[in-house]
Amino acid sequence: MPSRIDATFARARAENRSVLVTYVMSGDPDPETSLEVLKALPGAGADILEFGLPFTDPMADGPAIQAAGLRALKAKQTVSGTLDLVRRFRAENDGTPIVLMGYYNPIHTYGVDRFLEDAVAAGVDGLIVVDLPPEEDAELCLPALAKGLAFIRLATPTTDERRLPAVLANTAGFVYYVSITGVTGTATPDFGKVSEAVARIRRHTDLPVVVGFGVKTGAHAAAIAKGADGVVVGSALVDALVRSLDGEGRPQAGSVPAVVDLVRELAEGVRSAGVERAA
Repeated sequence: MPSRIDATFARARAENRSVLVTYVMSGDPDPETSLEVLKALPGAGADILEFGLPFTDPMADGPAIQAAGLRALKAKQTVSGTLDLVRRFRAENDGTPIVLMGYYNPIHTYGVDRFLEDAVAAGVDGLIVVDLPPEEDAELCLPALAKGLAFIRLATPTTDERRLPAVLANTAGFVYYVSITGVTGTATPDFGKVSEAVARIRRHTDLPVVVGFGVKTGAHAAAIAKGADGVVVGSALVDALVRSLDGEGRPQAGSVPAVVDLVRELAEGVRSAGVERAA
């Protein structure tokens, strides 16, 4: 039986389109609101959900996601709390893949074996742990694969031909191509160079290649979708959420709709590019 991630990409290929991958931070601005957002994303057009594990030192993330993590930590969100939200999401949605994205420190502190067992039980499908290189695969990657969790690796504009095989060696689910040099949400990618990079990665793997970092609008999503198997959007969604909060950082009636409306725009952009992408 294919995994949820594999089934999602297969369905998208049959529909001649890319997938939309959305990122939100667990616990931002509070656990219940983040769960409401998570539940609403599939109906707005998100195909795969990335759920951030809040951490104090997110070195790969720009100001928007850094601030989201701090808001979540202020709201007392934890690893176990994040897994509980996934469990509650799964009680209503058994089809949409969920990938936890974050850093190794919280997982190490929680305990690798315990974390993997609890993640599988909660309904997690994959992990993106941005600060564990291939040289440390025995630490988390290989145990995760043994549990049936996809370990999704990042490739970047500086990942050259010599490094790429090591990056891809134990990658599963999909390859996440970081479209800019820098941190999340701080620049707009050069769409022509992104297509070239995706084509280069595809020469080394049969896994789907998704592109993230810097995608903010439906037009951006459409441009990326023409040459990639998926498009990831995170900082723009976090920004949409934070703009909806009141002066004390509390959610309002329009907070969830603010995120949902942007996801609908992004999904429309991704889907509009399907035929061009396959040409």
